[in-house]
Amino acid sequence: MVELSLVEPDAVVVLAGGDPIDPVVADDLPSPAFVVAADSGLHQADLLGLDVDLIVGDLDSVSAAALAKAEGIPIEQHPTDKSQTDLELALDAARRLDVGRLVVVGGDGGRLDHLLINAAVLRNPRLAHMRIEWFAGQAHTYVVRSEQTLHGAPGDLVSLLAVDGPAKGVRTSGLKWELSGATLEPTSGQGLSNVFEKPVARVSVEQGVLLVILPAGGS
Repeated sequence: MVELSLVEPDAVVVLAGGDPIDPVVADDLPSPAFVVAADSGLHQADLLGLDVDLIVGDLDSVSAAALAKAEGIPIEQHPTDKSQTDLELALDAARRLDVGRLVVVGGDGGRLDHLLINAAVLRNPRLAHMRIEWFAGQAHTYVVRSEQTLHGAPGDLVSLLAVDGPAKGVRTSGLKWELSGATLEPTSGQGLSNVFEKPVARVSVEQGVLLVILPAGGS
């Protein structure tokens, strides 16, 4: 296991594999940040103009050319036969840095099982001390355990999905359909396709976990 240290950054960016991410995402990433590439997530680094600080995974999907270009970067290599995904291993590395913000980029490669599992591992209770965001495809997703400020244009969509049980005491402001102390069930579509009425909106939850999804981007 690579010994990790953090000098300035209070955020970690984890680059996951999957389809290439839109380079405009780079504008929304924290800087400075410690950057971890999860296996073929290393390919995202060039697209985003990021310098990688650590490579994690079994290295079964990253190209030899990308690894050669990354010579000198510490590598935490794991066996191919393992019980954790490369993203999980990268998140474990991020957790060891004990920072307050985690941003995951990528992980949408067209396979539903990969997408759902990636959404699941981001909700690991061991990461609960961090503010977590996820850029995958065109969507920008937040894992919300307390409150979150959102930015978008009036008319933009935002969906609220309860996960891991009911989300209780859900409140919103700045959205068309306001919630005030509502309970959202994980088996319900009640939070689907709300709409920004103002450029700044807020979502909070008293108990439980929400995925707050801006399907067409936003911040």
